[in-house]
Amino acid sequence: MSLATQIKPISYLKSNAADIVKDFATNPETIIITQNGEAKMVVMDIHEYERQQETLALLKLLAMSNNDFNNGNFQEADEFFAEMKSAE
Repeated sequence: MSLATQIKPISYLKSNAADIVKDFATNPETIIITQNGEAKMVVMDIHEYERQQETLALLKLLAMSNNDFNNGNFQEADEFFAEMKSAE
């Protein structure tokens, strides 16, 4: 995706909102909306937004896990499985 072709002024959004929504069915590329020449918002397909949110949530979990590991907050696998087995 070339971001340069997806940059549109706010007037484009105002006059083409219905077409933009319809076009997302076949071309779900994100559109950057500018106001007075400055990027102000992003318009994107809901499914792409949901995928990004899921990805961010997974990355957050990985970062938290990495932080726990670096701080020594972890358990050896043998210990963990022994606890799980004894809980049965």
